[in-house]
Amino acid sequence: MFKEFKEFAVKGNVLDMAIGIIIGGAFGKIVTSLVNDVVMPPIGLILGRVNFNDLFVSLDRKPYASLALAKAAGAPTINYGMFINNILDFAIVAFVMFLIVRQFNRMRPPAEPTTKECPYCLSQIAVKASRCPHCTSQKAAA
Repeated sequence: MFKEFKEFAVKGNVLDMAIGIIIGGAFGKIVTSLVNDVVMPPIGLILGRVNFNDLFVSLDRKPYASLALAKAAGAPTINYGMFINNILDFAIVAFVMFLIVRQFNRMRPPAEPTTKECPYCLSQIAVKASRCPHCTSQKAAA
């Protein structure tokens, strides 16, 4: 069992996946910092000096000056400002992942076609076919 585990663990795909998860975690921290420390302060300033981390609704209906004070009092809260930050985090990560996958796909050579069109009945047939299974034409391979 140990031998099988060792073979599994040292395969390239598992190692690549582990490295990807570690880098992804670090990248997530960078994006969170970007949103909280760079993007949201100017947006908050434009919207009238709003700190999105302090946007919340207290479910006990008592007024609190900040989220920290509400949490210190043990009040149940809905933290919609943090939710907005997390949505922006996700959008940035998704966009960056889209750009990476898009660039990766551009570098790949195009895949060889596996089907072709029969010139007689216009059905899709295998590239290696010598006879069309739909119209039985032998010239389909041409």
